[in-house]
Amino acid sequence: MLHPDSKALDRALRRGRGATLNPAGRFERLAREGVDDGWPEEDAPPAPLRTEVREERTGRALAWNASPDLGFDRSLNPYRGCEHGCAFCYARPTHAQLGLSPGLDFETRIVARPGAPEALARELARPGYRPAPLMLGAVTDPYQPAERDRRITRAVLAVLADCGHPVLVTTRGTLVERDLDLLAPMAGQGLAAVGVSIATLDAGLARRLEPRAPAPARRLATIARLAAAGVPVRVMVAPVIPALTDHELEAILAAARAAGAVAARTTLLRLPGEVLAIFRAWLDEHAPGRARHVLARLEAMHGGRPYDPAFGRRMRGGGPFADLMARRFEVACRRLGLAPALPRLTCARFVPPRPAAAAAGPDLFTRDEAFRSPAFGPRMGAQNRGGEG
Repeated sequence: MLHPDSKALDRALRRGRGATLNPAGRFERLAREGVDDGWPEEDAPPAPLRTEVREERTGRALAWNASPDLGFDRSLNPYRGCEHGCAFCYARPTHAQLGLSPGLDFETRIVARPGAPEALARELARPGYRPAPLMLGAVTDPYQPAERDRRITRAVLAVLADCGHPVLVTTRGTLVERDLDLLAPMAGQGLAAVGVSIATLDAGLARRLEPRAPAPARRLATIARLAAAGVPVRVMVAPVIPALTDHELEAILAAARAAGAVAARTTLLRLPGEVLAIFRAWLDEHAPGRARHVLARLEAMHGGRPYDPAFGRRMRGGGPFADLMARRFEVACRRLGLAPALPRLTCARFVPPRPAAAAAGPDLFTRDEAFRSPAFGPRMGAQNRGGEG
């Protein structure tokens, strides 16, 4: 039978997951390949992959960038990996830095950062710190399922609220509604705004494309609840997938505006590193008639390549198709009254955290220890399966 680390993992094994592959990360010296050894299949079918969450020691909470494509220079991610399992997620290659696969490992082997709130408080308390809007969830979703119990995102928000620091939240998760008691007062002081990502309104497609994210209709309800509480909301039509979801651009904007969104942004599908092979495999399984068309259109928008990582092009592409998409977005936003940016947040209320809030807290593992610990076991496969997480 085929080894469970083979490229085409059994559908029963990965039920409810986005990736169809679990390739070795680009930093690994060895790779595994499935081989039919002639033995019959086991009598008992394998159990679905179980989500496992480990914790890492957090030295620094803030990540800094100087990208001209982004509207922020600092961000914080409470989790590494994301159980939402979006097949298109541009953050998947980051799991290779942990010695894990950007494929199924990315959505089943999550690293939580429980020390992030304390580390953040220490950094905000430094004498030379100058406040500016912090993006919460720039890489992985701060409101993915692990947050229900871990409550790290909520603790981060509490630190920011306590010291009057502005924050932008980006999520596909509806759990953000839980923290309205923090976000609404902050928004009332010009300190908070939320971006809600919606790639498609088609529930069936969304179930295959982003299997553990809330349904599109449920995210629209979240926009409505945030807006009703006075929190400015931007709809993130992201990613736009040519020849698959691009026809929904105006419909998503209209639905979000009706729900209460005041601003909008859109980004083109990005396929950096291992994401290209992972998304191509997803297309082959879930949209085989569209695969060639999707990739051909992307190549037309990226100068003959499926992805161009250059600043200014990586998030919108170039050429006639990209220009047409940008024009459609601009016209639709103008017609609907959606602003290109959220209201500016204030930094005038910032007061450095109190010493007690900046004290160090206990952590369990460093980033490398989190998954290389013998207690965690080998790479996800037959040896490490369990019930649905």
